Amino acid sequence: MNNRRNWLKQIGLGTLGLGFCQIEAFASPTEEYILPDLDNSPILLRSNENPYGPSPLARVAMAKSINNSNRYGWKLWPELIALIAKKNNVSDNNITLGAGSTEILDLVLQYTASKKGNFIMAETTFDYWTAPYEKLGLKKITVPLTKDKKHDLPAILKAIDSETKMIYICNPNNPTGTICNREELVSFIKEATQKTTVFVDEAYINYTKEQSLSDLVLENKNLIVTKTFSKMYGLAGGRIGYAVAHSATIDELNTLKSSPNMSVSIVSAVAAIASLDDEKFIHQVYTSNQEVKKYTTEQLTQLNLTCIPSYSNFIYFSLENYKKDYFKQLEDHNIQGTRIYEENGKWTRITIGTQKEMQRFIAAIK
Repeated sequence: MNNRRNWLKQIGLGTLGLGFCQIEAFASPTEEYILPDLDNSPILLRSNENPYGPSPLARVAMAKSINNSNRYGWKLWPELIALIAKKNNVSDNNITLGAGSTEILDLVLQYTASKKGNFIMAETTFDYWTAPYEKLGLKKITVPLTKDKKHDLPAILKAIDSETKMIYICNPNNPTGTICNREELVSFIKEATQKTTVFVDEAYINYTKEQSLSDLVLENKNLIVTKTFSKMYGLAGGRIGYAVAHSATIDELNTLKSSPNMSVSIVSAVAAIASLDDEKFIHQVYTSNQEVKKYTTEQLTQLNLTCIPSYSNFIYFSLENYKKDYFKQLEDHNIQGTRIYEENGKWTRITIGTQKEMQRFIAAIK
């Protein structure tokens, strides 16, 4: 902690804080370096981004690190890994970094498919039917959610067969925002990992008070937990995430990289280090998200739209009772939402923006 604070002071961050202002003052205007007319900028409520941007500490750290972008981050990567390991109650050798958790997911895909046989096809043929998972020898099997939009863990267990190489659990789940009961999930992992690898995506865990599963990897070689700085820490464009796994599993994952951890830039690494130190900002992001989510849920409910209780920074709701053209309403008001995820019930998702953004969203669909 002392070393980190000394480092922050060296780059001029030691005295910067949020005590003198409201968190919305730090909200990043959408595409501010591209669109000079900010009043007409679109409201982005599609990708579950943090509307408040990176923390003040991270912003200054990134700005000050740009001049060092001609150098590799040989010293920064181990420092960041050590901080992440401490936060997750594991050792440094239980962590590997990636350019966002999507890179980790791609890496795990390679890892789980590495023992499959060959894949043969003509050099010149119709190849648009193949998907990335199938190219690596994996067939996708889907298990429906429960009626309340949660993972059906017993059904997933039943779906495991001798060919199952990986189970993916997003917790909290995207797009539904639901979360697994911890005891049930731990029990599920204990049983499932006797047969296959379980990959738990905790991209949104910081928006809850739930305990991470990261400590379980110390005794379980078949459990991989991934986390990201994209959501709560506001670094979606910074592209930085990490996996937490048994040291033997991390070693195997790292053999699939040409150079472990090098996909994380100096700018992203210092932003992550600074973000981990800005606990006040993270608390305010959490509090603001809870307040604005409550407001939005209440407003949607008043419009007779069914909402699923959310443990994330987005809301999953049904358009079944909505009489207007929802997506046309968004388009007409320069708001970018997402899509229909389930035709039965017309379920869609909306990201929680700032209070002003969600007020504009509600006004647009009324």
